[in-house]
Amino acid sequence: MKLPIHQLDAFTSRVFAGNPAAVVLLEKWLPDDVLAAIAAENNLSETAYVIPHGDVLPLRWFTPTVEVDLCGHATLAAAHVVLSRCRPSAPRVTFSTRSGELSVTRAGDQLEMDFPARPPRQMEVDPALVAALGTRPREAWLARDLLAIFDTAAAVRALTPDMARVAALDAFAVIASAPGSDADFVSRFFAPKAGVPEDPVTGSAHCTLVPYWANRLGKTQLMARQISRRGGELRCTLRGNRVTMAGHVAEYLVGEIEIPA
Repeated sequence: MKLPIHQLDAFTSRVFAGNPAAVVLLEKWLPDDVLAAIAAENNLSETAYVIPHGDVLPLRWFTPTVEVDLCGHATLAAAHVVLSRCRPSAPRVTFSTRSGELSVTRAGDQLEMDFPARPPRQMEVDPALVAALGTRPREAWLARDLLAIFDTAAAVRALTPDMARVAALDAFAVIASAPGSDADFVSRFFAPKAGVPEDPVTGSAHCTLVPYWANRLGKTQLMARQISRRGGELRCTLRGNRVTMAGHVAEYLVGEIEIPA
């Protein structure tokens, strides 16, 4: 069986930056163990699977080790493939996912995703979080992920987390964030429990980051920068209980994978 595969860099306008994702187009769902094996073989932070038929397209996301309930950069990559290859005249695409219907709309030379907001609640700074990050944040918040707030981008950039301790925390992942100089805020994202020690640019994290920073800064339109080694940029808006995130996508690879039928 031959399957078309695309590899793209999301939240960047150039290759070798942003967050790489694989997008595999399917005619029907393959067994879950096959989907997981392909994602492990790709060894990218996410592999997205799309069935590109109908008004609402089924979409699933796999890290090298687990299926996840929400992924931003692989959704952006999947939308780029669908809108450039399958439906070049369509203004938007809507996906059916484990997190409900997610739409992606053309916005000039970018694509804009509409995701559910995940506002965090404040919590005490746990000593286990301090030990995992190697330094104490000024605040800690919790939604799906633990959000650790620091005073400066330099403090976030300098973090060298203990990944085993991060994985042992009672959360899917840890987000570290601070005010930015050339953006409203910066962040990094650590998800070793999901097989991704540090994710280069994380759309789903901004479902929590945008409500937090919108409330703190008193504005609903925000520029975000993820300051991983590869780096990436997102133009974000808080719209009630939804968050929109816009970014570029750069195409890197188009090919085929071959698996036993």
